[in-house]
Amino acid sequence: MSEIILMSDPRVAAVPVEDCGEPLVDLRDVPGLRIDHRLADPADAYVRLREGVAARLDRAGGRLPAGLRLLVVEGYRPLSLQTHYFEEYAAELRAANPGWSAEHLYRQASRSLAPPAIGPHVSGGAVDLTLCTEEGEELPMGTEVNASPEESDDACYTEAPGLSPEVRSNRAILGEVLAGEGLVNYPTEWWHWSYGDRYWATLTGASAARYRPLEWP
Repeated sequence: MSEIILMSDPRVAAVPVEDCGEPLVDLRDVPGLRIDHRLADPADAYVRLREGVAARLDRAGGRLPAGLRLLVVEGYRPLSLQTHYFEEYAAELRAANPGWSAEHLYRQASRSLAPPAIGPHVSGGAVDLTLCTEEGEELPMGTEVNASPEESDDACYTEAPGLSPEVRSNRAILGEVLAGEGLVNYPTEWWHWSYGDRYWATLTGASAARYRPLEWP
């Protein structure tokens, strides 16, 4: 695998933000997308994304081979939820590895969850998604969406070795249509793609992120 820039990298936090003012929109209004409800929340935050990202997903879905659809699992994530997820995962890692320094723990936790201040989901610019058939059957992708490195033996990494040809092909199809619309992947999570956030700006060389963290509703 090529070198991976983690969310905990100081270069990501150093990116300035010049918010473009795009609103969050409801992905249920994008006809070409399918929505998975496994992470549904009472406020339906999970089906929201910045308007520009939703448009990119719509176009990406139109580029898929016949019979395939994008299946969205989670878009916008409130800061309080991101903080809860990150702290819970860090606590699990701390309990399993009591000798780790605080710095190393922070870095290892960021492989699976972005630090809250950086969180692309909190900006409305990130989406967790996979591929499915027209009938909604998910394609084999090697792991479940949101599988951690520990429980997947690192198979969650987008370019993990040892993947079957079918899984590698499916991940390549997903990556081709999303990258073709300007989204970037977090290489420790094959399902996580974003646009306009600080991580996107870091990878693309943009002078600033387009989306700041949001409080919604």
